[in-house]
Amino acid sequence: MELLLWILIFSLLGGVLSVLVASVFLLIPQHIREQILPHSVSFAIGALLGAAFLALLPHAISSPQVTDVHLLTTTVLIGLMLFFVLEKMVLWRHCHSHECEAHTLDEHHDHKGVSSSLMILVGDGLHNFVDGVLIAAAFMTDFHLGVVTALAVAAHEIPQEVGDFIVLLKGGLSRGKALLFNILSSLTTLLGAVLAYFSFSSLEVALPYVLAIAASSFIYIAVADLIPGLHTRTRLRDGMTQIVLIVSGIAVIYLAHSTLH
Repeated sequence: MELLLWILIFSLLGGVLSVLVASVFLLIPQHIREQILPHSVSFAIGALLGAAFLALLPHAISSPQVTDVHLLTTTVLIGLMLFFVLEKMVLWRHCHSHECEAHTLDEHHDHKGVSSSLMILVGDGLHNFVDGVLIAAAFMTDFHLGVVTALAVAAHEIPQEVGDFIVLLKGGLSRGKALLFNILSSLTTLLGAVLAYFSFSSLEVALPYVLAIAASSFIYIAVADLIPGLHTRTRLRDGMTQIVLIVSGIAVIYLAHSTLH
């Protein structure tokens, strides 16, 4: 049960705490926030890629339950396609302002008459649920891997939640209601973590493949959702800053993983 406690603590770090940090972030003047946010996205890219390639995939491949690496890499490919389909369904998106494609369905309604704010919360809830499953699977594989995975989740969730807050506020919600709904949505991280813990306790053979899905999730978010946004800044200075911050994110994950071991 001690492991479950750690899973819950770090799931809160990747869920509710990220929402609270994002809400405080919104108190910063907009012109300053707009300068900081792209830097946090660059760092998050590095953290996600570092966690995927330096921690999750090596643990999955070296797992004694894996007898066919080809099947494992196929799982990564299936995961990438799955997240692509979910994003097409507007159930999985990862952007950081109201101007991204997923946030411009309509400020109030999409083509089916469903509130875009509701769609954002539903999509965020699903995203957080998956994060909870991934964090639990990582902890059940190796405690240190769980910590690294939770750190990567938190790194990319904070700028994501800032974007969600902006859209919800523009949709007419008060700050209090936007915070409440985002917190409720983030609690699905705990739900995913608890369900995964009890499911995988008797199904350890599945853990390496869940880690592969976790890696595909992190790779997809970094490469498909976050990196394209960096290309809108074309100045050499911006490009160099982005590279430094991405490398910094990778370095933090590398140091965290190697130090904990």
